[in-house]
Order: sequence, then structure tokens, then C-alpha cells
Amino acid sequence: MATYSISIRLQRTSVEERYVSVPVTDAVMRTEPNADGTYGLDTEKLLAAAIELGQDDADWSSEAREVTIHPIQKAPDDVQTGLDAAQDAS
Repeated sequence: MATYSISIRLQRTSVEERYVSVPVTDAVMRTEPNADGTYGLDTEKLLAAAIELGQDDADWSSEAREVTIHPIQKAPDDVQTGLDAAQDAS
């Protein structure tokens, strides 16, 4: 007896976490002083430096994984549809 199957495209999203230590240097400080003459951290520069430090693959820990139905369903790349096969034969 013949058996049939239907391909369902899935997607898996993995969430990983990592802590990085960003050195407090002039590179992450604001260039303009506060009203009292002190300088503070520039949050945008601080976060950009953290992202740069996290670009390598070292020390990442898995936090969560979710498998869902992919929003775009299409045939697997290695499968020809009947229409494609008919066009190739002509």
C-alpha cells in the first residue's frame, strides 16, 4: 500500500544570553559635561560597545528555544513540483 506525507516548513528560534564587561573609558562617555561640570556615560555608545564585545561565539548560554510553523510554506529545495517536472521534460 502506498504511503504519503506532507512537508510542513518549521522554524526554530533560539535565544541565548551572555554577559559582557564594557570598560568605562572615554570611548563610552558623553562629550558634553552635565550642568554641574561632571561627565556621564553615553548609553548609546555603551550599548554599541557591548554589542561589539558580544560578536564572537564564546560563552553564550542557551536560554530558550521555540519551534513554530514557518509563516511562509514552500516546497523543500530538493523537491520538484509536478509542474516543474513537466516543464523540464518538454
